[in-house]
Amino acid sequence: MTYMDEIENSFPNWLDDINDEYMFSAQNLLQYLALRSIDIREIQSELISYGISSMGTSAGYVHENISRSLGLLRLIRGKTIDGDLNNPGSGFKDSNELLDSRSTSLFRTNGSGTGAKIMVTLPDEVVDNTTMMIQFIGAGMDLARINLSHGDYNLWDRMLDRIIGAGNSLSHDVTVFMDLPGPKIRVENIFITNGNADGYDQVGSVSLLKEECLELMKETDSHRLQDPGRFENKVVTVMLPQILDDLKVGHPIFFDDGAIEGKVISKSSMGAVIEIVKVTKKKLRTGKGINLPDTHLSLPSLTDNDIELLPYACKNADIIGYSFVRTPGDVQLLYAKLSNLGDKDTGVVFKIETREAFENLPGILVEAMKRRKIGVMIARGDLAVEVGFERISEVKDQIMSICEAAHIPVIWATQVLENMAKKGLATRAEISDVVLSGKAECVMLNKGPYMTDTIGVLKNILARMAEHYDKNKSTLRALEVAKNSIRSMQNDRSI
Repeated sequence: MTYMDEIENSFPNWLDDINDEYMFSAQNLLQYLALRSIDIREIQSELISYGISSMGTSAGYVHENISRSLGLLRLIRGKTIDGDLNNPGSGFKDSNELLDSRSTSLFRTNGSGTGAKIMVTLPDEVVDNTTMMIQFIGAGMDLARINLSHGDYNLWDRMLDRIIGAGNSLSHDVTVFMDLPGPKIRVENIFITNGNADGYDQVGSVSLLKEECLELMKETDSHRLQDPGRFENKVVTVMLPQILDDLKVGHPIFFDDGAIEGKVISKSSMGAVIEIVKVTKKKLRTGKGINLPDTHLSLPSLTDNDIELLPYACKNADIIGYSFVRTPGDVQLLYAKLSNLGDKDTGVVFKIETREAFENLPGILVEAMKRRKIGVMIARGDLAVEVGFERISEVKDQIMSICEAAHIPVIWATQVLENMAKKGLATRAEISDVVLSGKAECVMLNKGPYMTDTIGVLKNILARMAEHYDKNKSTLRALEVAKNSIRSMQNDRSI
């Protein structure tokens, strides 16, 4: 307790701008970070031997749990305690009720039903199929997601008309979630040598082999492309080419959700040369995503396109998804734009999809608490590439615990029941994944021809697991993200 008090006292002004609604949550988050910045596994074992809470499930009420554990230890030793153990205090029940109320406010649900809420990414086909939207809602969809990375205002307006129409016919309001595109880095063009004097041909895909090299170029300079060079002469240009300035020799680079892995072996004013070190897909295609987990990008998280779309999203969406958020400064930027628009009520969900966002998560949440109606999305696809597939489960659990400490609802996203949505049959691994997703407050499904059945299966599993899901107690080793966040926040009093 003394250590936790010292940590809290080292942040004298950090609560000054926190929204009043989040004051207790911000304090509890800091207490949780202090707790998780040290290794208490031996203490946990001792507490369990006395039949006392091991603190493994106390993220939402840290101070209360520790106080009561100390009180019980004093009683066991025949000593008196301060306070009344019969007084429930701000413990497990209050923490859960607070998180539930935040979820209800953000997702605009009335709290009816059991289990996590279900969000569905709307396919383009829904605009010409009124029945499809009615089926989605009837099967259990609570939130409709419109991805502003695809389509145009006309398409999105028609989707909104379908949502409202179907909701009215069923007397069921559907919450609208709109994702801002963000600075998504993708393969733009691919060029290969044609073996002739005139240089290169543009293609839609290219085969890559291990130990082969390709060049990432900023622009398709005609003189450069007519010079065959000394490699296989496979050339890739990228959307947002300024990211190539941030690359450094030795940095890893991943294409297509990690299916192709390379490393930077040289840099030039025009771009970089990449050596392929691992290939699990035969071809690289245009439009595929690029991840740079070790590269600090100078890109703004809120692009000019995002800023242009904000008025439309604020007018039509209940929740805005903030893509590619990485730092507390990114939160400040979005909030300033929302303030300029006079928007105080639209919910904001921060999508954690990069290693930098994960490492800065506590600071992001503290900054986010200056506004009501906030949440976090765990974008597991990009995040797995960024932190490594062997670490994604561990990182996901840490994000869930940090958000629980802040009483902030979480959306579990990416590839949930993907095989069932696309092929009509779920795999055993997918069912296990859905069971785990019940820890979140909302689960997101992507698109597929069997979506109505998929929603029904997901709803059924989530409802069943909600009845008996509190099960595992975690051992609390020290977390690097907790220790680093405390140091970072102590150095930056503006957070």
